Amino acid sequence: MLKRFWLLFAQAITVLLAVWFVIAVLKPNWLSDVKISSVIDSVTLREANLEAHSNNPNSFHEAVKKSSPAVVNIFTSKVVKKVAKGKSINPHQGDPWFRFFFGDQAPQEEPSSSLGSGVIVSQEGILLTNHHVIDGADEIEVALTDGRKLKAKLIGSDPETDIAVLKIDSAKLPNPITLAKMESVHVGDTVLAIGNPFGVGQTVTSGIVSALGRDHLGINTFENFIQTDAAINPGNSGGALVDTRGHLIGINTAIYSRSGGSMGIGFAIPVSLAKQVMEEILKNGSVIRGWIGVEPQNLSKELLESMGLPANTKGVLITGVLEGGPADRGGLKPGDVLLSIDNKEINDMTHLLNQVAQIRPGQNVSLNALRMRKSIDLTIIVSKRPKIGS
Repeated sequence: MLKRFWLLFAQAITVLLAVWFVIAVLKPNWLSDVKISSVIDSVTLREANLEAHSNNPNSFHEAVKKSSPAVVNIFTSKVVKKVAKGKSINPHQGDPWFRFFFGDQAPQEEPSSSLGSGVIVSQEGILLTNHHVIDGADEIEVALTDGRKLKAKLIGSDPETDIAVLKIDSAKLPNPITLAKMESVHVGDTVLAIGNPFGVGQTVTSGIVSALGRDHLGINTFENFIQTDAAINPGNSGGALVDTRGHLIGINTAIYSRSGGSMGIGFAIPVSLAKQVMEEILKNGSVIRGWIGVEPQNLSKELLESMGLPANTKGVLITGVLEGGPADRGGLKPGDVLLSIDNKEINDMTHLLNQVAQIRPGQNVSLNALRMRKSIDLTIIVSKRPKIGS
C-alpha cells in the first residue's frame, strides 16, 4: 500500500516538472508574469504599510496645512518715468493737443512690476506685508492659494518698521492665521518660512530661531528682528514665519546676502511689533510716535576720556539740536550727555529712539543730562515724529 502511494507521488512530481519544463521552453513570459505580479503585490503591501504610519513625528505637515492658506502672493505694478539720456520730461507731454501737433516724444513712461508675499490676519480681509513690497505701487493684486486673484487696497504703511496693511474683499476668504505670543518664542525653536521666493509659487522652508531682538542692522529705523536660518529669498518678503503649530511669529523682511540668495541669515519683524503697527494704522491711518528733535551719538571709550567722564557712564552725546524743536525749547544743548528720560536710563542711540517714540505727542517728560560734567534736569514737551521725507 505504501509503495502504491509513493509511486503516485513520484508520478505527480514527474508530471509537474514536465509541465514546468514545457512552459519554460514554450511560454517563458508566463513565469515572468507570475514573478512580476508577486513583486507588485509586495510593493503595494509596503506602500500600504507606509500610509498606515504617515503621521511622521518629524513632519510639519499639519502646521503648514493650517497656516499656508492664509499666506498670499502679492503682485504690484507701477508706471516709472523714463527719461532719455540728456533729455528732460516735457511738461506738456500728457496733453493730447500737444501730441496732436508735435507727435509722441520719446517714451516717457514704462511699466514696472514686483512681487512679494502677505499674510491674512483677520476674517475681514486685513493683510500684513512689508512696506517695501508695495511702496509706490499704482496697483496691488493678491493671489490666494486656491487660484483666485483679488485687487487689494492699501490701508496704510509704516516705512520706519517696514510694515504695510492691506485689505481685500471677497465672499469667502481662507481662515486667517493665528497670531503667536512672543513670550513663547525662544532661540533654538523650529520655525517655517512661507512665501513666494523668486515667483516660483508658494514655498515652505524650515530652520530655527537663531537670535531675538536683533537691531543696529541699518535695515529699518526701528529694529527688533527675529533672526532665522530658514531660507528667505527675494519674493519671501512680507510672508509668514510660523512656529510648529502654524502660528504666526513674524513677517519675513530681509536677508543678509552677498549674492542675492539666502545665506542662512534672515530677519523677520516680530508679530508683536507688526500687530502694534497694524492696530495704529487701522485706528489712526498711520503710526504716531514721539519726537524731541535731537541728533545723538553713542558714547565711546575715547569720547568719555576726552570729556573726563567715568568709563561706566551710560547715555548718549547730543551733537545737534533742531532749532525751535522740542529739545531746543526745553533747554537741551549740543554737547550735553543725555542720561535718562522720565528716570529711565538711556543706553544708546537705538534705546533713545525707541523710548522717545513710545511717548505720546503733547506729553511732558523730564530729562536728566550732564553739562560740563554737572547734572541738570530739564522738562520738554514731546512733539509728533515727522514722516520720512517731510
